[in-house]
Amino acid sequence: MIEALLISTGTVALAEMGDKTQLLAVLLAARFQRPWPVIAGIFVATVANHALAALLGTLVAGWLTDEVLRWAVGLGFLATAVWALIPDKDEGMPKAGAGLGAFAATVVAFFILEMGDKTQIATVALAARFEAPVMVTLGTTLGMLLANVPAVIFAEKLLKVIPLRAMRLAAAAVFAVLGVFTLLR
Repeated sequence: MIEALLISTGTVALAEMGDKTQLLAVLLAARFQRPWPVIAGIFVATVANHALAALLGTLVAGWLTDEVLRWAVGLGFLATAVWALIPDKDEGMPKAGAGLGAFAATVVAFFILEMGDKTQIATVALAARFEAPVMVTLGTTLGMLLANVPAVIFAEKLLKVIPLRAMRLAAAAVFAVLGVFTLLR
């Protein structure tokens, strides 16, 4: 159980660096200049989104044979490794605010933007691999907060210092290792 929590936390924290939802966190922080409602919104949206993804991953694990599941999860991790190498842009992101307060705007925008995102797909794969949806949801939510809270608090200053290319490479490496490990077990 602890393994599911720790791997989920680290994987998503690395994958989130430079991701479009992290860019959204910076935009929301700059727009509202109220970090705590934005952080609370990120938390609520992530728990809701990743709990659904973890449930799906657990259901998928129950439907597939062990061999098919191993290949699906392993190849999913390898595909996510490649995906992590592609920089996200802020185009197509929901417009922050749209008449809502900081908390509500963050919940809505984060939940929508996280749909089909690499961290959501990773949550499905991690839940399928570990069959521990609560621990995976806790871990992926913690990983999202580890990556996004500093982005909200320090906004643009932090992102100027962090080499996003290096973080994307690190995230890709983590997903690739998880993929290879899953395929070889």
